[in-house]
Amino acid sequence: MPDQVTNYKCPSCGGPLHFDPDTQKVKCDNCGSTFSVAQIEEEYADENAQAIAASENYEPDETLQWSEDEAKQLRAYSCPSCGAQLIMDLNTAATSCPYCANPTIVPSQLEGALRPDYIIPFKLKKDEAIKKLQSYYGGKPFLPSAFTRGNHIEEIKGIYVPFWLYDGEADIDVTYDATQSHIRHEGKTTVTKTDHYLIQRSGSVTFEMVPADASSKMDDPLMDSLEPFDYKELVPFELSYLPGYLADKYDISVEDNTARAETRMKRSALDAVRRTVIGYDSVVEQRTKLNIIPDRVHYAFLPIWYLTTKWNNETYVFAMNGQTGKFIGDLPVDMKKFWITLILISVIGIALLWFLLLR
Repeated sequence: MPDQVTNYKCPSCGGPLHFDPDTQKVKCDNCGSTFSVAQIEEEYADENAQAIAASENYEPDETLQWSEDEAKQLRAYSCPSCGAQLIMDLNTAATSCPYCANPTIVPSQLEGALRPDYIIPFKLKKDEAIKKLQSYYGGKPFLPSAFTRGNHIEEIKGIYVPFWLYDGEADIDVTYDATQSHIRHEGKTTVTKTDHYLIQRSGSVTFEMVPADASSKMDDPLMDSLEPFDYKELVPFELSYLPGYLADKYDISVEDNTARAETRMKRSALDAVRRTVIGYDSVVEQRTKLNIIPDRVHYAFLPIWYLTTKWNNETYVFAMNGQTGKFIGDLPVDMKKFWITLILISVIGIALLWFLLLR
């Protein structure tokens, strides 16, 4: 029976392949040979087709002692290279064999309606993510000194995260109450005159590729913080960009993410219109009519480096945009340093106030 997964191995020596951000080609870990994405697509076209056909007849391994819930959420495959059993969840599309390290793709997870339209290939490598993490520690005055010495990286994963990219248009009609105040002095009396203006703005704002991650495993605020991506570097999706990285198919539907994307469009449209109302002392939104007209939705894989570190039995999560290098994450705070600094600032402030009062 054909294998339901595909191992991507070097056509020259049989070693594991990975997509190399430096050359934007597929590279062998053993002999260093490089191949274009098109070459590897052609090389593995038949194997991927056989894997897709075999997946249609998937039957669970009866020897596995899985609970009913586990059987619903997991799949077991056999590694084509070493025969080891690979346990994956229902959404896994790309991983690697933990025994022979060969990149492993499940082609059926990215076939038909599940196939992404586009992908932004990784441009930054793992060592660049590590350097970013180290530099991220710098300039943080309240970071415990022991953290940089005592924490260690638990895991670094290069992940292609599934995203829905929404096109649409916002039709907007807003009325504002704006004021301008004028002050004049009449003898010892100060007179303030406030003029009120009724301001109306209407029009439309066009949006292209508003992103919303389509994986329930990913924290939405974390993914939002890694934006923006440069969509000029989107290329048509091919499986051969995946070797060496992890990927899951989407498990949040277009419909379930629509409200999130439209909320972002509405907020951006309101901000854009509000920026046109200038020269007033105050502006208060009075009445708003805003309608989102949806258009095409694109499905894309976007590159993320995901890092976790361990310190004092706590896990800290960091992430880096695998295209731009934008880096975010949470850091611990040394409360002793914080309070000492706060007390010093307070003492200096009080001393300066007394000095000014006694002059």
